[in-house]
Amino acid sequence: MKLLIATTNKNKVREIEAILGTKNNFEIVNLNNIQSPPEVVEDAPSFEGNAVKKASTLAEYANMLTLADDSGIEVAALDGRPGVLSARYGGSKLTDFERSLKLLEELIPFTNRDARFTCVIAIATPCGKTFTATGHCYGEIALEPKGENGFGYDPIFYIPQLGKTMAELSAEEKNKLSHRYNALIKAKTILEELKNG
Repeated sequence: MKLLIATTNKNKVREIEAILGTKNNFEIVNLNNIQSPPEVVEDAPSFEGNAVKKASTLAEYANMLTLADDSGIEVAALDGRPGVLSARYGGSKLTDFERSLKLLEELIPFTNRDARFTCVIAIATPCGKTFTATGHCYGEIALEPKGENGFGYDPIFYIPQLGKTMAELSAEEKNKLSHRYNALIKAKTILEELKNG
C-alpha cells in the first residue's frame, strides 16, 4: 500500500520514515515524486486546519493515501506565538537560524521561557475521509543556540530533564520524544486500521 508524505522537507521525511519504520508494509512516496503537485497555501488558523488541508488536497490529486503534518513552536510568554507561523516567523526570507535569533531577542524581557513543540498529523484517503493525531514536546527556550543536529528551532529548544537542547540530541534520541514522534505513534495506529480495512 502506498503512502504519500506531503512534504518536500527531506528532514521531515527522514524523521517520519524512521518513526513509522518499515514494518507497516507501506511504500513511502515522497512529494518530490509526484508530478506537478498543487501548492497548498497554509492559511488555516490552526495546525490541524493546515495539516488537514494539505493531506486532503494531495490525497485527492495523487489518488493516494496521504499523510501531512503541520508543526511549530508555541512560547508561553508570547501567548503561543509563533505557533502556526513558525516556519514563516519574521518573513519568508529568514533562515531557520535567523528565526531562532529573532525569537531569542523577543524573549529578552521575559523570565518565563516555557515552550512546547506541537505537531498535528493528518491522514487523508482519496475518497475524502480524514483522521488527525496530535503530539507535543515540552521544554524551555534556551538563552542561546546549542547543538548541530536537527533543524528549525531545535538549537534553542531546551529539555530540562535531559539538560540538552533538541539540537544536541542524536536523531535516535530525538525520535523517541519529539512532538512528531508523539503524533506519529498515534497516526501509526490509524494507518494500521486503514490498511486492515
